[in-house]
Amino acid sequence: MRIENIELVRIALPLVTPFRTSFGTANERVTTLVRVSTADAEGWAEHAAEPDPLYSPEFLDGGDLVIREHLIPRLQALGDSLTAEHVATALAPVKGHQMSKAVLETAILDAQLKERGISFGAHLGAVHESVPAGVSVGIMDSLDELLDAVGRYLDEGYLRIKLKIEPGWDIEPVRLVRERFGPDILLQVDANTAYTLADARHLARLDPFDLLLIEQPLPEDDILGHAGLARLISTPICLDESIESARDAAAAIALGACSVINVKPARVGGYFEARRIHDVAAANGVPVWCGGMLETGIGRAANVALAALPNFVMPGDTSASSRYYEQDVTAPFILDAGRLHVPTGPGIGVDVLPDVLASLTTSTVDIRF
Repeated sequence: MRIENIELVRIALPLVTPFRTSFGTANERVTTLVRVSTADAEGWAEHAAEPDPLYSPEFLDGGDLVIREHLIPRLQALGDSLTAEHVATALAPVKGHQMSKAVLETAILDAQLKERGISFGAHLGAVHESVPAGVSVGIMDSLDELLDAVGRYLDEGYLRIKLKIEPGWDIEPVRLVRERFGPDILLQVDANTAYTLADARHLARLDPFDLLLIEQPLPEDDILGHAGLARLISTPICLDESIESARDAAAAIALGACSVINVKPARVGGYFEARRIHDVAAANGVPVWCGGMLETGIGRAANVALAALPNFVMPGDTSASSRYYEQDVTAPFILDAGRLHVPTGPGIGVDVLPDVLASLTTSTVDIRF
């Protein structure tokens, strides 16, 4: 495959409602889209980093710089031998920057699969035609607002509710949601590293609510702390930010730090490494699910394909487009009986809408290959 051009397209896409977590509030999705052009195809991918380094050390402006100055030159050196399978090895000398590496690998893979007429799902090993959809509910200004939001999402058909929590917004919101909507709804919480092991007794107060899991309660580098917490609470622990590779996943499982893993392809460097994490977890009897980063339809399409692999047995954050956007940059993903259909077209299986993209674009950078 001969790449002719790589374009970095910065967009700002308003959210339908503000989305608040323990590390901040987002009112719009600001991201960089990467377009890889060949003679016969056009590949797209979406940078997962946020404008500020709060979820992870990576941030969007830094990511764009790393892509331009450090990653693309290493790919250019491969010439015509470049394929998506070569990207990780070529970029390995650059430490970290998993999200920037992932967006390049994914865009190149999209173009490559489009040239071959193969879908993302087929290439990755998907075994399902649709995947169960969960929804992530941010921290609200009031408990009444939270209950209204959860009720609305359940009415829309979402199969699992995830509540963002932080100190001061945890036990009471969970208790009220469980009491209002009953014992049968699938309910989990996500702390985004907001607690420490000293909070173990407090977090144990969540045990009576029969949660599917508590996601990333402690700092990302505290694997031993998570293992200790797992011995002190009965709610299953799921790791997110702590897992950046299949090796991380294997170590966390061996140490007893988690019994569930949230796989975010961008956080781990791309879909090939995400599949390896899936395989490691499956070999150890640990279920996985696909997390989200407020993706547009570009990132959502690839995530839905990944979530159709056999060990993705829990509903993920692969919500419908309308959960976040009035107008997506692709045709919207629509909830169908609580599920999203896996795209079957070549590559990621969705097309970018040129007029919508133009209306959201704030800057572009063209790099001849």
